[in-house]
Amino acid sequence: MVRIPDMDDFFSRRCVWVNGPIIVGAGPSGLAVGACLKEQGVPFEILERTDCIASLWQKRTYDRLKLHLPKQFCQLPKMPFPAHYPEYPTRNQFIEYLENYAKNFDIKPRFNQTVQSARYDETSGLWRVRTVSSGCDAGNRNAEIEYIGRWLVVATGENAEQVMPDLDGLGEFCGPVSHASEYKSGETYSGKKVLVVGSGNSGMEVCLDLCDNDAFPSMVVRDSVHVLPREVLGKSTFELAVFFMKWLPLWMVDKIMLILAWLVLGNLEKLGIKRPSMGPLELKNVSGRTPVLDYGSLSKIRSGDIKVVPGVKRFWSKKVELVDGRFVDIDAVILATGYRSNVPQWLQETDFFTKEGFPKGGFPNNNWKGKSGLYAVGFTRRGLSGASSDAVRVSHDIAKGWKEETKQARIGACHRRCFSQF
Repeated sequence: MVRIPDMDDFFSRRCVWVNGPIIVGAGPSGLAVGACLKEQGVPFEILERTDCIASLWQKRTYDRLKLHLPKQFCQLPKMPFPAHYPEYPTRNQFIEYLENYAKNFDIKPRFNQTVQSARYDETSGLWRVRTVSSGCDAGNRNAEIEYIGRWLVVATGENAEQVMPDLDGLGEFCGPVSHASEYKSGETYSGKKVLVVGSGNSGMEVCLDLCDNDAFPSMVVRDSVHVLPREVLGKSTFELAVFFMKWLPLWMVDKIMLILAWLVLGNLEKLGIKRPSMGPLELKNVSGRTPVLDYGSLSKIRSGDIKVVPGVKRFWSKKVELVDGRFVDIDAVILATGYRSNVPQWLQETDFFTKEGFPKGGFPNNNWKGKSGLYAVGFTRRGLSGASSDAVRVSHDIAKGWKEETKQARIGACHRRCFSQF
């Protein structure tokens, strides 16, 4: 990376030439791309809006969180988890792994850089990424920087922003309302009646944690949801699915997963949980909806410690009205309503991403490479394993182009893009 010289105050303060890809996001996806590029000698710059790597894990996860899948399916390229880590590492262990990963590959993101816009300049053939400082220099015009480079890697992921549903009367409710991203522990809810809106992995785990801290959770199950056991006979359900997928078609693997779930968990409709008509793996591929992996929540539902309720009709000052006409007294509300991509907010004039912020190709099609040096990592809806696969593909593709352009520059070609030559 070379700064444009101090010839002009505007450009010296606001323009930075990146002699390689500009990577937006310092989560696992961005770190994985950086590590793979380092291995191939390609320079890059990572822009991160917060003050740390993996901000979702460090700032927006609850204390008891563990990886839902065995560690071999969650490790990033070029560096496995330490052997002494358990099969399902804790939140703190995963953060430690990511920090060691960044240190091992000497990855140093530019923190507190919030991307305002990124657009491809047809005239110069370059990406122009405008950022503003979100740290101590926020509000200082001189803290606005434009990064200029040949390639742009979108690595902000599927979970960049909270999804806050519009629920009738929620503003009239007198108790505390928070998103699951703000939830840390059930200690502060001890003895309280808590309505958890959402029945995905986060909703189930928050309810379980509330029970363990002597709270009284009610979980809103609005839609059908697949719940699978985390393990079957000591083997990870996900690992079994991966094994069967090597030999059997997806629909048959779905049938096997549902039979195993029925044998281990029983009939969940008696608990108020209906299964979708589409199988869990097919549904994941089509809509991105992840099956819930149970490791304790269902037993609490059976015992009555977690109450399952239907959708919300309206909130009142100290209670909630359900769609079945019942009223339930509550002291607090936790919205386990998930996250969404924020790419449409800042990536301009490109038809590679949908309005929902996902590549249009969709897995397993080409959803990692767009036009004009645009790439996406971590949008396959396949978790950390998918992000790692994307990172390897993207880094190899960029490295090939970067080495070719570098080779041309070395033999004396007057390359119009190399501002660093001036």
